Amino acid sequence: MDAIRTEALTKHYKVGFWRPRPYLALEGLTLSVGRGEVFGFLGPNGAGKTTTLKLLMQLIYPTSGTAEILGLPVGSTAVKRRIGYLPENPCFYDHLTAEELLEYFASLFGHAGAERRRRASRLLDEVGIGAERRLQLRKFSKGMLQRVGIAQALVNDPEVVFFDEPMSGLDPLGRREIRQLILRLRERGCTVFFSSHVLADAEALCSRVAIVARGKLVASGALSEILAFKVHGWELVVSNLTPAALECARTSGRVTRAVPLGEDRYALDLPLSAAPEQLLGELTAAGAQLVSLTPLRETLEDFFVRQVAAAKNDRGLG
Repeated sequence: MDAIRTEALTKHYKVGFWRPRPYLALEGLTLSVGRGEVFGFLGPNGAGKTTTLKLLMQLIYPTSGTAEILGLPVGSTAVKRRIGYLPENPCFYDHLTAEELLEYFASLFGHAGAERRRRASRLLDEVGIGAERRLQLRKFSKGMLQRVGIAQALVNDPEVVFFDEPMSGLDPLGRREIRQLILRLRERGCTVFFSSHVLADAEALCSRVAIVARGKLVASGALSEILAFKVHGWELVVSNLTPAALECARTSGRVTRAVPLGEDRYALDLPLSAAPEQLLGELTAAGAQLVSLTPLRETLEDFFVRQVAAAKNDRGLG
C-alpha cells in the first residue's frame, strides 16, 4: 500500500470581481508515494505545490479527483492522527514560548504531564532550539520559527509528514541540520513528502521526485533515472599544468574548454567521446597532478528549467 496516492486531482478557483473566471491551480495530478521514502515535489512559485498540500490536508477541497493517505481518504480522523504538516508560512501563538507551544500541540494528541514535556524537549533538541525555547515566539527570527514549525509537525511521531518549503528562512547550517533530520526520519521508516523550489535539497535527499509547472505534472520518477542518461562529458581538474602541456591538450581537440583556477590549476572540459584516462596520462607525464575527475551531467536544476520552459511553450501554443 502506498503512503500517498492521488488520482486526477484537480482544483479550479474563481478569480476576478465583476466577471469571475476560472483559474486552474492544479490539473489532473496523478502520483503515488511509497512508504518510507523521501519524495520531492518540485516547481516554481505558483506551480501548484501549496495547493496540492492543502488538498491533501483538506484545508481546501478539490474540484475533481481523489486522494488517499495510508490507504484512507484524506480528512479521515484516523489519518490525521498519523500525519504531520508544516505549512509554507506557519503562524503560531506568538506570546507562547517554544516549549509551551509544543506541549500544547502534544496535549492535542492526548499526551499529558511528563510525556508532553519530554516530547517538547526532545523535538526542540532535534531541530536545534537551545535556551531560546523559553523565549516568546514573537522574539524568534524567521529561521527559528521554521525550526519550531518542523518540530510541531513531528510531535505525534507521524508515519507520514508533509513539509511545505521546509528550508525557507534557514541559514546554511540550519539547512544542513534539517536535511540530516529528514534523513533520520527516513531511517525510522517515516514517509517525507516535501515541496520545494530549492533543487539542491531534492538532489541531496530524494529517491524520487515530481515536477509541476503551471498546475500540471511535467515529470516524475526516480532521481537516478531522470539524471543518469544526461552525462555529456567530463571535467578534469589538474594542478602544476605547464603552459606547453595546456597548449598541447587544447590543440589535440580533446579539450572543449580550459578554465584557469589559479596557481597553475585548470579545469578542463572534455567531450563524452574523449578518453579522460589517456589525456590524464599524458598530462601527468608532463608533470601535472590530478585534483579531480567528475562526469558532467545535466543537473536537476537544468532539467527543471527545461521542463518548465516546455510547459510554458505548450500552454502558449494551446
